[in-house]
Amino acid sequence: MTRNVRTEEMELRDRLAAGESPVGSWVSLGSPAAAEVVGGLDFDFVVVDTEHTPLSIESAGELVRAVDAAGDTDTVVRVPENDPTQVKRALDLGASGVMAPKVESVEAAESLVDAASYPPEGSRGVAGSRANGYGAHTEAYVESANDAVAVLPQIETAAGVDNAEAIARVDGVDTLFVGPADLSANLGCFGEYEDATFREAFDRVLAAAEAAGVPVGTLATGPTEIDAWHRRGVDYLIAGTDIGYLRQGARSTREHYESLFGE
Repeated sequence: MTRNVRTEEMELRDRLAAGESPVGSWVSLGSPAAAEVVGGLDFDFVVVDTEHTPLSIESAGELVRAVDAAGDTDTVVRVPENDPTQVKRALDLGASGVMAPKVESVEAAESLVDAASYPPEGSRGVAGSRANGYGAHTEAYVESANDAVAVLPQIETAAGVDNAEAIARVDGVDTLFVGPADLSANLGCFGEYEDATFREAFDRVLAAAEAAGVPVGTLATGPTEIDAWHRRGVDYLIAGTDIGYLRQGARSTREHYESLFGE
């Protein structure tokens, strides 16, 4: 039996609901080895990004397997768009959750939850897949998946900010996840996270989520951003990316070498 059939081991949704601060990581290089390394470092979850990468569904499946093989880390697949077919295929890989970009309305959030849920709560189709042991444990998986799969809509536009509280109140939404780069770009202040317009929008999302009783997370790319988002009041973070780890580690090593040997 594969690990992902046992949905009681999918802990991310429970941790979010309990008000804990799970720490995540991000993989987008497409390397199963990199995903396996990150999966073995005691992160609570790893996001496999299929929006801004050339990853096929088969490649995403290899990364999910790699994370699962490394330990007890949950996997979340970020789909390219909030599309029922994309959501279904991501969860059939055995992912513990699904993240969708640019959710801007109640209707979009309801569509995401619907696609991630089996009937009668939703319309997710049933078939033999990795998630249910390739059909060996379909009934058990269908009975438990709706209570185990985490749903993470991303707030990345001014419209999403305006509707953040209503989105957070949609039954089945477990958290609001702010995409800082896209949100700042949409607001006309790309990458300027201290800009007054961005700060006001981010604070509105925090307040909306608190009113709805759901946590807020975002992405940090290094220690400085971890500190900044913590001060801002987020509930949890994705605390780095495989690309960032590689770049930062390589740069740090080269700079140390040059400090000793010269250029």
